[in-house]
Amino acid sequence: MEIDVVGRAAPVRDVLAPAPQPAAPGRSRWRGWLTGYAFVAPAVALFLLMGLYTIGYGVSLSFAEWNGFTPTWEWVGLDNYLDLLYRDPGLAPGLHRAALNTAVVMVVVPLGTIVLALPLAVLLNRVTRLRGLLRSVFFLPYVTSGIAVYYAWRYLLEPEGPINFLLRSLGLGGLARPQGFLADPATALPTLIVIMIWSAVPVAMLLYLAGLQSINPNVVEAAQMDGASPARVVRHIVWPLLRPITAAIVLLGLRDSMQGFQIFLVMTDGGPAGHTDVLGLQAYHLAFFKGLSSTLGLASALGWMIFLAALALTLLNARTLRSGR
Repeated sequence: MEIDVVGRAAPVRDVLAPAPQPAAPGRSRWRGWLTGYAFVAPAVALFLLMGLYTIGYGVSLSFAEWNGFTPTWEWVGLDNYLDLLYRDPGLAPGLHRAALNTAVVMVVVPLGTIVLALPLAVLLNRVTRLRGLLRSVFFLPYVTSGIAVYYAWRYLLEPEGPINFLLRSLGLGGLARPQGFLADPATALPTLIVIMIWSAVPVAMLLYLAGLQSINPNVVEAAQMDGASPARVVRHIVWPLLRPITAAIVLLGLRDSMQGFQIFLVMTDGGPAGHTDVLGLQAYHLAFFKGLSSTLGLASALGWMIFLAALALTLLNARTLRSGR
């Protein structure tokens, strides 16, 4: 017998009873895998049923000529891609101009977002009071419905809108646009770029803020004790540590610039005279406004060209992030 903590004798059968054995590791592992696959199986089945079919349908359509109404397609091979690139004189020039506008947006929007979001995040990180309120206020442009925001901006930018009125009231009538900022070829695309940056800054600022709060404060304090100014701390310590977040922000900006066309459709529809036309808007017009002319195949081909370009930029961005350059 053994004596327990209160001095009573413990029965021999309790002392000699074998300890419970854990389940076999192989069986437990297989049970966990089966449980996980059981939860994932409905989503995988839905993707195989809908996603792969849609992808295959889109790829096939890019090699065909179809108006969306006839029961059969006319296979044309690579003609759609060649027409988009250079062969169709009535289509290629407009696509080249849209590609140039898209390239400008792809460069300016991510850079402008980073230039504005990083200083805002640094300043907000130093605020000790009302940080949550300020963070919510800065995030409002992102959570507001995009269509509502675009129509609000259209009202502000009209010929007799509040922005022109404010400029004239301040004696800056030379900066006002009598035909409106969106109808002037010189200001239409820059105005849309400014709006895109304005809507992209909140997410980038929160990402930078999360990155700043994860930096070891001892590193920053050591640099400050060595005499580094705040600007040098941000440049030589904070900025390199935030490189992965910067890469993610650039990737988001490239994606929105290449695939997003809602702002161009709602605010200008590519005008004036194609100065705000982008590739996504061209694909939309080919698919839904020229369908009776058998251009659905062209729209699908253009969509896949945009996808391949976005995929190449994504891989390049991922490689840059891994290399740490």
